[in-house]
Amino acid sequence: MIVKDLSVTLSGVKLDNPIIPASGTYGFGQEFLPYYDINILGSLSFKGTTSEARFGNPTPRIAECPNGMLNSVGLQNPGVEHVIAHELPQLRKTFRKPIMANISGFSVDEYVHCVELLTKEDQVELLEVNISCPNVHGGGMAFGTSPEAAAEITRAVKKVATKPVYIKLSPNVTDIVSIAKACEDAGADGLSLINTMLGMRIDLKRRKPVLANVMGGYSGPGIFPVAVRMVYQVTGAVKIPVIGMGGISTARDVIEMMMAGAKAVQVGAANLVDPYACKTIIEQLPVEMEKLGIEKLSDIQRV
Repeated sequence: MIVKDLSVTLSGVKLDNPIIPASGTYGFGQEFLPYYDINILGSLSFKGTTSEARFGNPTPRIAECPNGMLNSVGLQNPGVEHVIAHELPQLRKTFRKPIMANISGFSVDEYVHCVELLTKEDQVELLEVNISCPNVHGGGMAFGTSPEAAAEITRAVKKVATKPVYIKLSPNVTDIVSIAKACEDAGADGLSLINTMLGMRIDLKRRKPVLANVMGGYSGPGIFPVAVRMVYQVTGAVKIPVIGMGGISTARDVIEMMMAGAKAVQVGAANLVDPYACKTIIEQLPVEMEKLGIEKLSDIQRV
């Protein structure tokens, strides 16, 4: 067996490896227990959580695409108080690693409320504030498309957070660097990027959009080059760590994303195609590192 050092550190939080299932693709971890021991993961970004329970968008809300998929789930979740009372205690029974809490909202006050509650949870070591969901109206991506709005959210949640705050950015913008720098200047400890890209499919027979919400988030291998480009641009402009995501499905993708400047990665749509995706990537990382002459993942430098 090839032995390599896969460990990475995010804002003082050490992870055994850089693989984090992306929010919305892994639930609260319980769904994957029948497949493998989820403690092989570096961390876990749980399902996007809002102040109140949300049913999500009407169906159909999933559509297949070449090299990926469209989703318009719309932040379906049981609400932050239910997550704290039920989901996190259940997760603690099976997962011993640091948890990343993914938080979304429709107002500054809602983001602050969720952060204020989740920052107190012992196992939550990182807070991922999603200002980039393209599938809801009046919130989510609305905050992530302007530097001023992104900075406002960042400053507000930093006032109540006792754990590192990572702002999750949208690719559906003209200048992602200006938004990233605004978040850094407002006190963000790190950034996560990219979220899904806005897309659409049309049913030719029905002559109507496939998704009930008309448009949705495009994810999967098709967006990987865009994600690499944006991570590279942002890591060249900010000093805070970046978690890279967007179409990662192999160990080689992980290394490429880290060469673009990411300190860790999230695996999203691949989990929906293959429930063993994260496990396979973690097992293959030492093999690919050996081929490339890499001893420690943390030694990878931005190209």
